[in-house]
Amino acid sequence: MHRVKRILAALAALATLFALAACEDQPSSQQQETNRQQSSYDRLTAGQPAKTMSYSPTRETINFWIDTWDEPNKLSYVYLQASNGQLVGYFIFKGLPVSYCASLTPNYRIRDGDSTDGDLVLPAPAMDGVYYGGSGSCSTYYGRDATTDSYLEYTVGTGISALIYEQPLPRQDVEPLGFTKVEDVK
Repeated sequence: MHRVKRILAALAALATLFALAACEDQPSSQQQETNRQQSSYDRLTAGQPAKTMSYSPTRETINFWIDTWDEPNKLSYVYLQASNGQLVGYFIFKGLPVSYCASLTPNYRIRDGDSTDGDLVLPAPAMDGVYYGGSGSCSTYYGRDATTDSYLEYTVGTGISALIYEQPLPRQDVEPLGFTKVEDVK
């Protein structure tokens, strides 16, 4: 009788272990949702595969952009336009204007984490040694004046848009906002 109780206790312990193991194998609700999304994606792409192209107008336009601006000291004409459609003025830059959000280095660094945290993505300092947050400065642009090499910047948004051309507009009624006039570079 004592032996039967021990066998039953051992079987109960094994059943408990199997039950716990089965619980651990159950995917989390987040994993279940991920599995459903992947299953749906697999089913839809099998039934409606992406088509291929023999020609890409997007790549052609990107190559046109490269051909247009792949020239040292090429001038860009930046016209600022108000929300009412009126041109506020213009700048003439050597090269294209650059957004404050553009950088020569990544704005993050990856630190190896341990097995529980994994790798950590951390902010990295900008070229000037400080950290920037958010994307508020992405609407500010800067450039080099075409004749004086002076630093110039402008901000778009709040009713101001920038129109960038590789040649000046034929209009004569727009005033320069920088040091260089169209007549200075013709």
